[in-house]
Amino acid sequence: MRRTFNPLAASVIIVAASALVIGYCILNPEYAKDTLIIYVCTMVCATLILAISGWIYKNKKTSIDEKEITNVIENLNTEMIIWSDNFSYVYINKKLRDLLGISSEKSDKKEAVWTAFGINTPDASALGKIAGSYSYESSFRNPQGNLVSIAWSTSPVKKFKKQWIHLSTGFNLTELKKMRVNLASANDFFNSSMELAEIGLIMSTDRKIYRASPELVRMLGLRNSTINVNEFRALVHPNDRIQFDGAIKNRDMSEIKNIEIRLRSADGSYRWYSYRFKSIPGTGNTLPLFGGAVIDVTQEHEKDMLIERLAYIDEVTEIANRNRLVSMGQEIYDSCKILNYSFWMIVLDIDRFHIINDTIGYSNGNYVLKNFAHILYKFVTPGGLAARISGDNFALLLRDYGDDEMPTRTVKSIQEEFAKLAVDELASISLTCSAGYSKMPEDGSSFLDVMEHAEFALKSNDGTQGSICGYEPSMHDSIIGNTELEKSLALAIDNNELQLFYQPKIDLSSGRIMGVEALIRWIKPDGTIITPDSFVPIAESSHLISKISEFVLNEGCRQNKLWQKMGYPNIVMSINFASSDFYQNDLREKVFDALARSGLDPKWLEVELTETLALSDIDFAVNQMNKLRDLGVKLAMDDFGTGYSSLSYLQILPITLLKLDRSFITDIEHDNIAYEIVSAVIRIAKSKKIETIAEGIENTVQESILRMAGCDYAQGYLYGKPMPPEKIQEFFETNEKKSREINEKRSHSNKKK
Repeated sequence: MRRTFNPLAASVIIVAASALVIGYCILNPEYAKDTLIIYVCTMVCATLILAISGWIYKNKKTSIDEKEITNVIENLNTEMIIWSDNFSYVYINKKLRDLLGISSEKSDKKEAVWTAFGINTPDASALGKIAGSYSYESSFRNPQGNLVSIAWSTSPVKKFKKQWIHLSTGFNLTELKKMRVNLASANDFFNSSMELAEIGLIMSTDRKIYRASPELVRMLGLRNSTINVNEFRALVHPNDRIQFDGAIKNRDMSEIKNIEIRLRSADGSYRWYSYRFKSIPGTGNTLPLFGGAVIDVTQEHEKDMLIERLAYIDEVTEIANRNRLVSMGQEIYDSCKILNYSFWMIVLDIDRFHIINDTIGYSNGNYVLKNFAHILYKFVTPGGLAARISGDNFALLLRDYGDDEMPTRTVKSIQEEFAKLAVDELASISLTCSAGYSKMPEDGSSFLDVMEHAEFALKSNDGTQGSICGYEPSMHDSIIGNTELEKSLALAIDNNELQLFYQPKIDLSSGRIMGVEALIRWIKPDGTIITPDSFVPIAESSHLISKISEFVLNEGCRQNKLWQKMGYPNIVMSINFASSDFYQNDLREKVFDALARSGLDPKWLEVELTETLALSDIDFAVNQMNKLRDLGVKLAMDDFGTGYSSLSYLQILPITLLKLDRSFITDIEHDNIAYEIVSAVIRIAKSKKIETIAEGIENTVQESILRMAGCDYAQGYLYGKPMPPEKIQEFFETNEKKSREINEKRSHSNKKK
C-alpha cells in the first residue's frame, strides 16, 4: 500500500528530538555549543524538508486521488468525464475517448468535453446548466460523421481549492433513438396501411375495455381510442346484437371467427362491417388478447344485392327464404348455446291454399302470400326472422322471454290479422292458418333439428283449420313412421301395388245390383292388404293423393266399361275425390279425359262428395258440381247428417243421390228417433227429386224398414263386403239369379192378392 506524508507525525518527531538535545546540553555543558550548532543546522534542514514535502503533498494530492478514481472508471462500459469547474482538471474514460476519436495523451481535453456536452460556444450559463443538472442530453457527430446522442447525469464529487470536482456519467441514446425512429416509422406505415385499406382494429385483454386503432376511430366517429364493451355494443344494430354478444363471449380459441354486423358509423348511418376476430390465450409473460379486424363491406353488400336476393330473398313475398332462414338460424342457435338465450321456432301453413289458387287465380294467391308475409313481419322480435320456407309454408323465429304462451298467443294474433284479408274477391274464402312450434336450443342438436321438430308439430295437427300444436318428443316416432310409409307408398304407386275393390249397391225395390263403390286398397307383394285408413291420410299430407285419385278415376271408368263389354248389367261406378283434387280448376277436364279414354258413358259414373268437402267453399263447390253435371256425371253426397249442414243445402247442391250415414241405420229397428229422421230426410229428398241410399245395412230387418220408408238403394255387409273385380263378377251372376227369384215371388204374391 502506498504511504503518504503525515505532518502531525513529523511535528511529534521534531518536538521529541528538541527535548533530547536540550537534555544532553544540560548534562554535558562542555559540548553544549557544538551540539546546539549542529541541532540548529539540522532543524533548519528538517524544516526545509518539511516545507518542501508539505508543498509537494498539497499540490500533488489530486493526482494521487485521480489514479484511484481513474483506475475504476477507465474501462467502464459507459461514457464518463471527471472535470473541475474551470476545466483545470479533466479526465475522459476510454469509452468516451473512443467515441470522440481522441487519444489519452490529447492535451486539449477541454475542447473534447465541450464536444461531448454538445456545446459549440461555451459560457458560464452552459457550464452551470450542466453542473446543476441530473439529466442533460447532448448530441454531436463523431469523426465518422454519425450523429451521437448521450444523456448525461452530473454530480459534484468534492470541493478542492474553491472548485468542485464533477463526475458526469453518460448513457448513449443513439441506438435507442434509432429504434424509436424506426418504430415510429413502422407505426406510421402500419397506420397508413390500415387507413388505405380501410381496416380498423380493436383489441382487449379483459373483453370489457377495448382499444381501437386510429382508422376504426375515424370509421365509427369514436371520441377516443378507448371504448368499453357497452359503448361499442350500442353502435351495433339491434337486430345484430345477438351475433355480437355471441362473438364477445365466445371462448373458442381454436380458429378465426367471422360475423357480419351493422354498426352506426361516423355519419350516423348503419353500415355493414365484417368483424374477423380471434382469442389468443395468455402466457406467463403476457395477458390474454381478444380482438380482430373490422372491415367496411357495405359496398360489397350493395354490389351483391342481386345475388343476395336470388340466394336469400323470396321473390314473391320479398322476405327471407329457406336458405336465409337456415343460415341465420344456425348462427342464432350457436349464440343461444353461448349466451343461454332461447328462441321459438314457429312453422305456419296457410290452410287449403290450393283452393285460393284454383278459385281466384295465382295472382290473387300471390297477393295472399305477400300479405301473409307482411303480417308475420309485424311480429318479428329483435334478432328474430320471418321467412317463407316453401309454397304456403312460413316460419317465424321469436326471442323467448320466459313466456311459454308466446307462440300460441302470437299465432292467434296472426290468424286474426290474416282473417281480415277476406274481402272483395277473397270474401267467399275462409282465410286461416295452422302452426306447429318448437323451442331452440332445447328441442334439437342443431337449427335444422329444431325446425324439423316444429314441422313435426305442424304435421301432427288433427287437420282442423287454425290448429296450433307444440312439439313433443313422442311426435318424432310417429312422424318418422309416417315418413317411411310415405316413401313406401310412393314406390307402391310406381310399382302398381294399388288396386280397386268394389262394394255392391242394391236396388231395394228389385234386389238387383245397381252400382258399386270403388274403394282403394294397397296390396303388398307378400299379399298383405293395407286399408285406406292407414295410408290415405299420409297421401293427403304428402300430395300423393292426386296420383291415387287419378288412378281411381281412370281404373274405375276402365273397369266399368270392361264389365259392360263382358255382358254384365250396366251399373253406376261411384268414386271419391279428396278435397285437394275436387277443388282443382281442371277437374272437369280430368273426368272428361278419363271417360273418353275408357269410352264409358258419363251416366254410368258417379262422384261422391262428403258434406265437409262440399261445404268448405260452397260457391266453388256448386260451380264444380255443375260442371260435372253438364258432362252427364251423377253426383252423390256421402255421410249426410254427420257434418254441419242443414237440409236447406239440398236446395243449393246439384246432387242426384243422398247417402244416409250408417250412424242412423245401425239401430234404426230399435230407435224411433233415428227412424223418424231417416224417413223425413227421404221424403224431403224425394220432393227434390233426389234419390237416397242407406249404407251400413247388416240385416234384413233394417232392409225392410228402409224399403217401407221409401229409400231407393242400400249398401252394406248384408249384400257384400268390398271385393276384387273377379269376386264382384261372381256377385253379378249370383245376384241376377237371386233378384230374379225375388221378383218372381213378389209377382206371384201380387197375383194372389
